[in-house]
Amino acid sequence: MAEATSSVADPDTSVPEYPMARSEGCPFDPPPGLYDLQRSGPLERVRLWDGTAPWLVTRYADQRALLADPRVSADVTRPGYPSPSAVPEDGNRVGFILMDDPEHARLRRMVTAPFTVKRVAAMRPAVQRIVDGLIEDMLAGPKPADLVEAFALPVPSLVICELLGVPYSDHDFFQSESRTVIKRDATPEDRGAALRRLGEYLHGLVGRKLAAPQDDLLSGLAERVQAEELTRQEAAQIGVLLLIAGHETTANMIALGTLTLLEHPDQLARLRDEDDPALVFRAVEELLRYLNITHNGRRRVALEDIEVAGQVVRAGEGLILPNDIANRDEEAFPDPDRLDLDRDARHHVAFGFGVHQCLGQSLARMELSVVYSTLYRRIPTLRLAEDVQRLPFKHDGSVYGVHELPVTW
Repeated sequence: MAEATSSVADPDTSVPEYPMARSEGCPFDPPPGLYDLQRSGPLERVRLWDGTAPWLVTRYADQRALLADPRVSADVTRPGYPSPSAVPEDGNRVGFILMDDPEHARLRRMVTAPFTVKRVAAMRPAVQRIVDGLIEDMLAGPKPADLVEAFALPVPSLVICELLGVPYSDHDFFQSESRTVIKRDATPEDRGAALRRLGEYLHGLVGRKLAAPQDDLLSGLAERVQAEELTRQEAAQIGVLLLIAGHETTANMIALGTLTLLEHPDQLARLRDEDDPALVFRAVEELLRYLNITHNGRRRVALEDIEVAGQVVRAGEGLILPNDIANRDEEAFPDPDRLDLDRDARHHVAFGFGVHQCLGQSLARMELSVVYSTLYRRIPTLRLAEDVQRLPFKHDGSVYGVHELPVTW
C-alpha cells in the first residue's frame, strides 16, 4: 500500500496516473490498471493532471460506506478536492451536484417530485411513443444507420426536453455545448465558456417561464424564483445540470448497451425472444453494472480523519471512487467480468449511493427498459455495420460510449 502522504503535488512518478486508459481489445471493461490497483489493495495513491496524489478506493463495500459518510465532501471548492481538471476561473459549477448539505438538499428538494417512481411511470407511454416513432424513422431511412444519431441521442433528448420545457429544436446547441463540458481534455476556458452559454440559455428560458408558465419543471423552478425561494441564476444552473445529465448519460447507455448485446448474441437473443418484463428489468441493472458510462470516478475530499480498510485518510485528503472497478468487485458480484442477464445486480453503484445518488435514476431505468424491450424486437436482424475494433469509442470524455454506432438489418 502507498505510504500515507498528503494529497498535494506528489513528484513520485511511480504513483500511477489517473484516469487510466482502457484496453483497446476490451472496450467494455475497466482499465487494466484499475484491476491491478484493486489486486494491490483497497486504497492506493494515484497521480492527477495537476500532480496531486489522492487516494483511489478500489473496493465496492468501501466506496458505498464513503459515499454515505457525512465526513466526506462533494464540494469542489474545498481544499484537497481532487478535481478532474482545472476549475474555470469564475468557479462555475453545474447545479447542486458539487455541493454539500444543507445547500445541496435545499436545491435538490426543489426538483425531486418529477423524478419520483410514480411520476416517471406515468411518462412511460410517452417514452414508448418516442421510441416507436424513432424506430419507424430509422427503418424508413437509409442503411446503414448511425444508431447514436438516429436513435440513442434523440430518445433521452426528447424526453428531458419535454420534462424540463426546453425546445427540442435547440438540441444541436445544447448537445454540442454539453459535449464540451464533459470532454476530458477541454481547456478550463472552453469548458467555462460552454457552461456560461448553457447558463445564459437556461437563464433566458426561466425568464420565459416567469412570463408564461407551462406544465414543466422549469416553470416549477420559475415559481420558486417568484416566491424568492431560489434565485434565477440558481434555477438556471439546476436546469443546466438536468439538461446535461438527462441526455448524455442515457444516450451513451443506449448505444453502448446495444453494442454490448450485439457482441453477446446469446444474451441478446433472450432479451429479443422472451416476453418477460423481469428479464428486461434484470438486463437494465446488469448492463448498468457491467458498462459504467461515468468512468472518471466520483470525487470527494475528507472533512475529518477517516479509517478506510485499516488506512487512515487524513482530513483534507482527496478520494476518488471509480464505480467501474467497484462494480467489478468479485466480493459484491461473483464472476464480475461476465455479462449475465440473470444476475441480480440492483446493488450496483452506477448511480452512486447516499445523499448524492443520481436524482434521475428512475427516469433512466424507465427509458432503458423501454428501449431494451422494444428495439431488438422491432428490428430482430439488427447487426453491426462496422467491425467493433474500428468503432470510435469515447476515451476523451468523462462519459463513456461511442461517438458513432453504424448498424444495419
